[in-house]
Amino acid sequence: MINPNFKTAFSVERPPQEALNAIQNPRGWWSQGIEGPTGNPGAEFTYRYQDKHRCTIRVIEVVPQKRIVWQVLDNYFSFTEDKTEWKGTKLIFEIARKGDATEVCFTHEGLVPDYECHGMCSNAWGTYINGSLKRLITTGKGSPNPKEE
Repeated sequence: MINPNFKTAFSVERPPQEALNAIQNPRGWWSQGIEGPTGNPGAEFTYRYQDKHRCTIRVIEVVPQKRIVWQVLDNYFSFTEDKTEWKGTKLIFEIARKGDATEVCFTHEGLVPDYECHGMCSNAWGTYINGSLKRLITTGKGSPNPKEE
């Protein structure tokens, strides 16, 4: 059976711990406007993009150099009929050493093709994960959304 969840992956020639550190710094690759702690299990943070999207996320698992899991506790989209489409979904980052490289695999568990936001959200995740996060790991500088005033 084909997994309907959104998935993407990339490899970098950096140690797994550098990938983990970058993932745990979503202000460096997703949005500078993220508020709250993002590193340890139990921590909760909020993401907001203009008046279009906001969500509250809890860190539910951190396995050093291997895995990070965030759960979306609450969500609001201004552009979908079901404003809460992400609520209850999980953002899973798996890190694995493959020879001289580190593979980062991202799964948005619950972001499925039936969701109205699927196309737009998949494109956005592709940009954030394969672009901004990968650059943060390899160069030390991602391209997150700027903090809104």
